[in-house]
Amino acid sequence: MDINTLRILATLLSFATFAGIAFWAYARANRGRFDEAAALPFQFDEMNDNEVPR
Repeated sequence: MDINTLRILATLLSFATFAGIAFWAYARANRGRFDEAAALPFQFDEMNDNEVPR
């Protein structure tokens, strides 16, 4: 096995990892969880600047 074969394997593994993360991020099953996480910064609008959420 020479260095070019290792480079090809590393590239393919990196692409497969990227594709897996992209598929997971855009899966419909995760949409509700991501929408909830996106709304978190807006839940504490009523708090004073000196208060820290717990």
